[in-house]
Formats: sequence, C-alpha cells, structure tokens
Amino acid sequence: MRLEHPARRRLLKAGSLVLLLGVQEIARGATIVAVRVWPAADYTRVTIESDGRLQTQQLVVGSPPRLAVDIEGIELNPALRELVGKIKPGDPYINGLRVGQNAPTVVRIVFDLKQAVVPQVFSLAPVAAYRHRLVLDLYPQQAVDPMEALIAERLRDAPASTAKGNADTGVAGIAPRELSRPGEAQNATRAAPSAVDPLGELMAQQSMRPGPALSPPSAGPGRNNSPPTLIAPPTLPPVVGNAPMRPQTPPAAPAAPSVATASRTDRLIIVALDPGHGGEDPGAIGPAGTREKDIVLQVAYKLRDRINASSIGGSPMRAFLTRDADFFVPLGVRVQKARRVQADLFVSIHADAFTTPAARGASVFALSQGGASSSAARWLANKENEADKVGGINVGSHEMQVQRALLDMSTTAQINDSLRLGSAMLGEIRNVGRLHKAQVEQAGFAVLKAPDIPSVLVETAFISNPEEEANLRSVSYQDNLADALMRGIHRYFAQNPPLARSRQL
Repeated sequence: MRLEHPARRRLLKAGSLVLLLGVQEIARGATIVAVRVWPAADYTRVTIESDGRLQTQQLVVGSPPRLAVDIEGIELNPALRELVGKIKPGDPYINGLRVGQNAPTVVRIVFDLKQAVVPQVFSLAPVAAYRHRLVLDLYPQQAVDPMEALIAERLRDAPASTAKGNADTGVAGIAPRELSRPGEAQNATRAAPSAVDPLGELMAQQSMRPGPALSPPSAGPGRNNSPPTLIAPPTLPPVVGNAPMRPQTPPAAPAAPSVATASRTDRLIIVALDPGHGGEDPGAIGPAGTREKDIVLQVAYKLRDRINASSIGGSPMRAFLTRDADFFVPLGVRVQKARRVQADLFVSIHADAFTTPAARGASVFALSQGGASSSAARWLANKENEADKVGGINVGSHEMQVQRALLDMSTTAQINDSLRLGSAMLGEIRNVGRLHKAQVEQAGFAVLKAPDIPSVLVETAFISNPEEEANLRSVSYQDNLADALMRGIHRYFAQNPPLARSRQL
C-alpha cells in the first residue's frame, strides 16, 4: 500500500476547495451594480450595469403592449429595485415597470408600454468607467423622421392668421397645385422654377395627412433558450443627394417675401447643430465635475434660438438638433439625421480636455481626407471617434454598417467649404476668448463626413482647465459663445451665399 506524501495531500485539498468556491461563484452569478434610464423621443434606453455578463431572454406582448425580460443567473438586489423609481412620467415609451424574482436564479422585469415598440437588446463589454452593461433600447415601430419633426416645428411657428383662405396663392419656391373636381383625379403639380424648394410641398402634404407613412419594421424576437436575435432600430428614410444647383437663367422678377403657413412654406436655410456625447457618454468631465454633454447641449439651445430668429437674404433660418435631450446618438446617426433634413451646414459642438490642466483655448476642426494637420488633431479625432464605444452601439446591426459606409464619401468640395466655415467661426470666437490654434485644424472626425454638407467641429474651450471650466458654466460666457458662432455663420453665408436648392424628399 502506497502512502500519499503530506504535501501532495495538502495540495489536493486546496484544489478541492478552489473547485468548490468556483462552483459557488458560478451559482451566485453576476451582481447588479447600477441601473440607468435615458428617455427620449427617438428611443428610450435602459442600462443595467453588472460585475459580469448577463444572459437574457425577452418576450413582447401586444395587447396591452408589454415587454418581459428575464435575466438569468442573478438575484434581486436593491440596485435593481431602484429601476422602478427611475421611470419618468414623460417617458414616451415606458408607462411603468415591475421587477421580481421569477425563479431562484431568474429576475423578471415587465415593462408596461405606452405604445408598441421594437426592442433591441445587447451587451457591452467593460469600457472607460463602465463594467459590463446590458442595454435595452425601445424604439417606436414607426421611426421618428427628422424631416417630419422639422416640418412640425416649422408649422407650429406658422402665423395662425395666414393658415386659412389662401392655400392656392403662389409662394416663393412653391409651385401651386391644381384642384380637381369631385370624382376626378387631382392634376399633377405644375413644374416649378429652378428655385423651387419641395420641402414646402412636403409640408403642405404633411398638414393634410394624419401621420407619417413609414413602414413598420419586422416583429421582435420571440422567447427561446438561445441568445435572442438582435433587432436593429427602424431605419430613417433613405438619404438623397442635396447638392446645391444654380439656376440656368435669372428669374424674371424677384420673388415676393415668403411666409410659412399651415399649407405651404418658404426656402429654409437649415443648420444642423450636433451637441456631442449624451446619455451613457458624458464626454469630458472637468475638475469640478462639469460634464461636457450638459454644457454643449446648453450652448446648442442658445445657438438654436439665435438661428431660428435669423434669416439669410430674406430666407428664414431653422436649426435642427441631432439630439435635443440627454440621450446617446451614434456618430453615424448624427450624420444621417443631418443628411435627412438636407442641412445647409453642420456644426458639432464639444468641449476639449487634456491630461494636464494647463491646456486652454477654443479650436475649430474640419475633415481631412488624408493625415491630420497635427498630432494633437489626430489624438482628438481618435478620442472623439471612440464615443460609440462609451455611449453604447449595437455593432452587429446591419444599419450601423450601412451608416459607416456612408461616411466614406466625403468630397474635396465639402472639405473646402468646411474650411471656409471654420475660418469664419474662428474669426468670431477669438473675440470671446483665447484660441488654442489660430487656424482651422483637420483630422478624420467621423461626425464630419457628410459628403454634401459643409461640416465643422467646434471645441468651445478646455473643460479640463479650471478657469475655462468655470467659463463654460457661466451663462454670460455661453451667450457670448453662441453669439460668436451665429456671427460666424452669417459671415460664412455673406461670403458664400446659399444657392437655390432642389430638395428631393
């Protein structure tokens, strides 16, 4: 009989203990450490953060609309219970929720919905300050169309006194329509001159139909034992080219001043404003805790008000925000939204940060098809292009791949126009505060790659500098900055007048 060596016996006991602990750890599963909810008109996001990857199954119930999500291998804890109190009354999609221990190791969350949704459920690996994240995005069955949102906003501003009795009067840029007798098909719209803006025609149609005519996406995945098939959010309507066109011959007579009514509109000068980051992505954070996403949204609001109160050559201006609340918008979707409304300009608003507090000053950037204009510009572009990883994007969705392909069509003409816009803005910003660079820098910013829209990215100041962080928090500084950006836009259009445009919708 062979006796075991005492050291060997101790090693075997230790190994058995490790195996037992491993089994207990597996049985315990992940622990929920935080929950967050980001409601917005585009979609509502629910994020469940844990110390390990979560496995889920979900089931959509139609009447009344509900979404049940089972999270496997966990136990209900106080952090997860907090999810109930985070649902806001104004959430467009979630009316309320219930959470409970459905089985010994399964927690069920039931979302009571205000409308039918297309859920997208996916996991994110740890990044930045976040651990594992389970993301539930609730999209409407009919996608929010940026163009229709812009139209609705414009119609709300239309004078009520002109909304009746003059639907067939000619308006600059809009071709009047022939009315048909009962029982007869309506005649085709008469050809309009080269300066026609079909945006007005769409607005006329929009005011007479009950709702958007968008096809609903396919139904969500059913409940099964395998990981659920991810469903992409509904796509926005297809983007069409909107290159400006110069009229072949001058008009016979100057057009009368255009006035928007509930049945027609004028030629709008559309400026897309893009407040950086949002939702899960706070952007840079200053020494005093100021978040970039909050500051740039406040500046965008102020600039929006100034744009909406302005006009260029008699044509009213209208601002369109790629995000108008605290929620995350992927970089490709920001570009897609601006192209959908066929913006004349695109201005992305950010606050810079560096590893040391000494860096200071504002900067303006344009796209570069080749290398960056400096190592600092390259570093910043790489940092900003990482926003999708922090904000959380479903990289497996087909739509995201299509949007990335759209970002490879930038043109030399667009970059040259962007440099002119950036120079005009930089010339005005220098009157507000210090400049970090005296000329427009260039790098491969993903958000500037719309091939048909002059696009710039404005770093308003260094939020990592305590003095400039205090400036960014100041209402007066924000007002001065918005005024400078507005003057820069006017200065650009003074040197590059907006051309007659044929918008295909």
